[in-house]
Amino acid sequence: MATTQLETVPEPKYWHLKTVLVDALDSEFAVGEILPNERELAARFGVARATLRQALEQLELEGRLQRRRGVGTTVAPPRMGVSVDPTQGEWPGVGAEAWRTVGCVEAAAPAAVAALLGTDGDELVHTVRRERMMHGQQVATELLYVPPASVPALPRDLTPATHAPAVLRELQMLPLAGEDRSVELGSARAEDAKQLDRLPGAPVLVVTTRYVSAGQVAAVAVATYRADTCRLTFGGTGPEIALAAS
Repeated sequence: MATTQLETVPEPKYWHLKTVLVDALDSEFAVGEILPNERELAARFGVARATLRQALEQLELEGRLQRRRGVGTTVAPPRMGVSVDPTQGEWPGVGAEAWRTVGCVEAAAPAAVAALLGTDGDELVHTVRRERMMHGQQVATELLYVPPASVPALPRDLTPATHAPAVLRELQMLPLAGEDRSVELGSARAEDAKQLDRLPGAPVLVVTTRYVSAGQVAAVAVATYRADTCRLTFGGTGPEIALAAS
């Protein structure tokens, strides 16, 4: 099989344009300033609008730009380092957490989550929704999936107001044997995009956490962070998340 010499591969047009745009952002635009529309930018730099969109999407992914409903594309503010190290060895909802619980329903978990939990795809699980606020805006949303087998003593007469607290309370009574996390880049689903004030398909960081008790996965949390304002770094005993004010 023939090999490709990387030195001979031409730089994509959108990547070169991204570099040019970065220089323009640094020298001509202020934080929060709205960029000209795509037609004007494409004409200024002499590129096709498809090439321009690729460059803008990359800059949004890197946190240099933000796209807002009803506003347009604006220059993103610099990131502000804020430590939100999760507490190791504790269940969700314990201690001074940065998350706020907003509700709970019984629904079938997504196939990938059901596989982690070891449940049937059509089995209903308790799904607790939580959100993370920073500088007056929601920067993350989380779904915590808890199968009925993990909380067998859950009261039957639950109401919308008592469902989530009861699930978290019963979960916290289990001995937590361990937890592990994975991080991947994803695209915002319609519901998450609405919660985070992003456009559907916008880049997000997805953090999946498995909680283990008595040799079984007792719960799985899937947290979705805004990729334009969040930077995940790892060090010490857990991940640190730097968030940008906007």
